[in-house]
Amino acid sequence: MTRFLVAILAGALAVSVCQAQEAQVGERFVVTDIQLQGLQRVSAGTVFNILPVNVGDTMDAVTVREVIRGLFKSGYFDDVTLSRDGGVLIVRVVERPAIESIEIDGNKAIKTESLLESLAEAGLREGEIFKQATLERISIELERTYFAQGRYDATINARSASLPRNRVQIRIDIEEGQSSGVRHINIVGNTVFSQQELLAQLELSHPTLFSFIQGNDKYSKEKVQGDLETLESYYQDRGYVEFTARSVQVSVTPDKSSVYVTVNVQEGDRYVVDDVQLVGELSDVDPDLVNRLFLVREGDVFNRALVTATEERIVNAFGNAGYTFANATGVPEVKENGVVDVRFVVDAGKRAYVRRISFAGNSVTRDDVMRREMRQIEGGWASTQAIDRSKVRLDQLGYFEPESVNVETTPVPATDDQVDVDFTVEEVPTGNINAQLAYAEGPGLMLSLGFRQENVAGTGNRLGASISWSDYQKAASFDFHDPYYTVDGISRGYNVYARETNFHAINVARFSTDSYGAGINFDFPVGEEQRLQFGALVEQTSLGTGLFTSSEISDFIAASGDEFLNVKALGHWSKTTLNHGLFPTAGGRYRLGGLVAVPGSDLEFYRLTLSGERYFPIGRRFAVGLRSEIGYGGVYGDTETYPFYEHFYAGGFGSVRGYEKSSLGPRIEDVGYFSQRGRPFGGNLLVEASAEFIFPLPFGDRLRGVRSAYFFDAGNVFNTECPETSTECLGFDAEEIRVTTGVGVTWLSAMGPMSFALALPLNDKPGDEVERFAFELGYSF
Repeated sequence: MTRFLVAILAGALAVSVCQAQEAQVGERFVVTDIQLQGLQRVSAGTVFNILPVNVGDTMDAVTVREVIRGLFKSGYFDDVTLSRDGGVLIVRVVERPAIESIEIDGNKAIKTESLLESLAEAGLREGEIFKQATLERISIELERTYFAQGRYDATINARSASLPRNRVQIRIDIEEGQSSGVRHINIVGNTVFSQQELLAQLELSHPTLFSFIQGNDKYSKEKVQGDLETLESYYQDRGYVEFTARSVQVSVTPDKSSVYVTVNVQEGDRYVVDDVQLVGELSDVDPDLVNRLFLVREGDVFNRALVTATEERIVNAFGNAGYTFANATGVPEVKENGVVDVRFVVDAGKRAYVRRISFAGNSVTRDDVMRREMRQIEGGWASTQAIDRSKVRLDQLGYFEPESVNVETTPVPATDDQVDVDFTVEEVPTGNINAQLAYAEGPGLMLSLGFRQENVAGTGNRLGASISWSDYQKAASFDFHDPYYTVDGISRGYNVYARETNFHAINVARFSTDSYGAGINFDFPVGEEQRLQFGALVEQTSLGTGLFTSSEISDFIAASGDEFLNVKALGHWSKTTLNHGLFPTAGGRYRLGGLVAVPGSDLEFYRLTLSGERYFPIGRRFAVGLRSEIGYGGVYGDTETYPFYEHFYAGGFGSVRGYEKSSLGPRIEDVGYFSQRGRPFGGNLLVEASAEFIFPLPFGDRLRGVRSAYFFDAGNVFNTECPETSTECLGFDAEEIRVTTGVGVTWLSAMGPMSFALALPLNDKPGDEVERFAFELGYSF
């Protein structure tokens, strides 16, 4: 009771003092000066801007209330007190603390950066003024963020801790809970298309057998918004111009584990295009040229996708003529009787010229190496086609991450007809070291070391060297290639090598070769996509045989000898339209090549190859790839038999996965070999084909530089010149084509490119050397 009375008396005294101060200040007086007390972070200028009174003004009770109200309304202060000392107005304030830091714990589904961005959009960030209501606002904003992700049972606990110098730290503990699953989706108002047909278009789905992998049954507001846009596109691409999704209701079950989604739609009528018009400012671009770009035709059912595609074609056409910032908008004008006019409104703007082209992200590759790939020139008018082609050429170099080459065209400040073109890239390691130390039955101890750099010191030059030692082969090689030997893009390359190869050690026929050679080649560009290459190679080859040499080998040596000096002329044509040099998803690469040992060589033979690969994108994440190769070798002049050591081989990576490397095709009898089928011998005819369905791995977004694909491989090698003594020569026979299927993954890891293949032969025969799992590794730096 005593304490209660003391508290009452103290409160009464405080009120009396405050009233006395207010009464004192409230008396009319002229302000001769203003003093501010209690400021820490808020500047005096900020306070003076808030105060409705200045030196020389008259203070009274009304002004006092306006001053106090204005200072509190600013949100900077927890307390404001006014007093006077003669004509001096004294303003005492107690500042609210500032938010020093915001720490979030317990979040996994949503990144901390994303949560902080959500708070910042609501005005809650480090450095802002802290109020007690801030904690409640934080909880509300974060709950809203989690609810949008379908996590309705998420709980947010926000608390503050005082720090020195009038600061606070905010600590947020989150229990995210589980994502609510979609129990059922109902579309109301549809009469043209069935419920089943519309649901098949949506990303969201009720639970299915593969939902645990795809996650398409997990609700989120973002997915719903995307599905509404999908529905709108589906209808408008089929003539329903006025289709709208009027509303979406989401009902959460009491336990918050599931939701019911109801979408109300209004389909409208189906419209046919009656008239297509081009209007607007075309500048000096020919209207007839633009009209030929129209994909929308009179009499066709309205299709929003064709309208959008036409807009892009018009913008690109103007962009190619230098009108970088041209706009084209297809506007449907609905009329009566089920018809619609489409007006393409064009604003060409001013023609823009390129002031500067710059590059960023290339810490290794030199600017001049990238600049020589540019088809857009500085000082010329900006061309969308030239800029896009420049981007493709950078992609095709193979120096950069797939899809990492970006280009941005930005206006130059204070001008209306100049732009800068800025390229940004992410480089990948272009050096490769392959090292191997192993032991296997047959080859025995194997040691090899190889070096290859595709971009020497950022110059774009290619350099390679390798040495290897094993019972199978002892070899050394060196090669160098300058892709811009001349400024016109003519390239030049050299190579020298020495090889001693014992084929008997790797399960192939019982013979060996000692080869030494040196060559030079020149590569000439033919337009943007095609090249011609010519070269020459001088090679000395010596053959060796074992105790149990097959009749095919001994007959060849008896007829042609065992030492040959051949001068080979090389030539090939190639065309490349791939969108990327590493992991293409569109375009193609084709090659026709030939080699001939020129007249006067010890052996007179030739070798032809035709190969091609083509990629077809399916959306942004999928693609189909096709590959094929045909090779044939023959003789002319005095040479009667194609050199067996120049044979084609098949099997393994890059050929027919699912079989041991070089194990397919003709075989020869070997007395010392314990196999009824003999040893692989290769052939002078190669036939191979492959089809791949490229798809993203479920966790692919977490790894950069990963490609996965289902594949079908088919192929074999044959010999069209089978000697009578051969037991399994295998002349061409379509029934001998081996077919495999499987899945393969290639990863550009920090250790270098890793390739894995799990293959299933579909028509293997007894004696085939099957390899169901294969793996290759290189070390990159």
